[in-house]
Amino acid sequence: MYELLKKDGRAKRGRLQTVHGTIETPVFMNVGTAAAIKGAVSTDDLRDIKTQVELSNTYHLHVRPGDEVVKKLGGLHRFMNWDRPILTDSGGFQVFSLASLRKIREEGVHFHSHVDGRKIFMGPEESMQIQSNLASTIAMAFDECPSSVADKKYIELSVQRTTRWLKRCKDEMTRLNSLPDTINPHQMLFGINQGGVYEDIRIEHAKQITELDLDGYAVGGLAVGESHEEMYRILDAVVPHLPENKPTYLMGVGTPANILEGVERGVDFFDCVYPTRNGRHGHVYTNRGKLNLFNAKYELDDRPIEEGCGCLACRSYSRAYIRHLLKAREMLGMRLCVLHNLYFYNTMMEEIRDALDAGQFKEYKKRKLDGMSQGQAGNK
Repeated sequence: MYELLKKDGRAKRGRLQTVHGTIETPVFMNVGTAAAIKGAVSTDDLRDIKTQVELSNTYHLHVRPGDEVVKKLGGLHRFMNWDRPILTDSGGFQVFSLASLRKIREEGVHFHSHVDGRKIFMGPEESMQIQSNLASTIAMAFDECPSSVADKKYIELSVQRTTRWLKRCKDEMTRLNSLPDTINPHQMLFGINQGGVYEDIRIEHAKQITELDLDGYAVGGLAVGESHEEMYRILDAVVPHLPENKPTYLMGVGTPANILEGVERGVDFFDCVYPTRNGRHGHVYTNRGKLNLFNAKYELDDRPIEEGCGCLACRSYSRAYIRHLLKAREMLGMRLCVLHNLYFYNTMMEEIRDALDAGQFKEYKKRKLDGMSQGQAGNK
């Protein structure tokens, strides 16, 4: 059940009640592809860094250890010891990124595992069955994510098939939630809007999927090669045609600036690998821009990554020490950087929610962007 608490322009401040707890939005979901955040981050760590939602990947967990294994062990929450909401993506993006390994048909997609080459078939029903076995809080519909440079005719046909697949996903989810052995009979389903960079296709698709009255709606197929300006243009066009009384999710986005721009356009949910991936390479986010801790200028820097930050890394360790760990290839260096980055993102979302509550989002956004851009210039 989603409750729209407040609006500030088009920006939304919401609350989603789920069987695994309440999600305050806007929210950034921390990406744990294979049921773990890369960088040796435990679920106890996730609680400490204020994570609301963990995101895992249907395709990767189907390949290993296998969704049937996870079901036998009580579902993903028990498997990874996480009692808060989990969103599982449908596997669609991974399947379609395996371009040389797959064949698309109306019934679904035939492809080869990237791990051992075995043949796998996944369609709407299979994706729903896997996600039901995982027993996540929110399941994503199975869709095709066409290339951002695909021609318009291909995208039109692809979107029509995605709509047909979405109806099959909804029917299968309803069936699975009614079965006696389903671990989470309250699993939610989010549909995905597609259409590349074509506003007319996006808007028409948004109208069609809104009629299905799903638990939430995602905007997919962005942040896959188009410019930030194009992404914002599509959001400006399509978000007003998605239901205001349901959560809106911008998939795979993004930088702190992308998130602030997305919130301003009415987005509730975000996810991205940037904070973990950058952290594993020594790049850390601060309110004064991004730092590369491999830089020699931090060799004798005994300050924390960011003064006043409450994360484990900043409470206990210096830039110089973390740089040493990274240079020595000690896993603790990666872990501390990832923890800091996720804490930074989760704290920023808290600040965004507070600013929306106070009706001061535009001022907050300007202050945050100004601080990060001015500091970034000084960090070079």
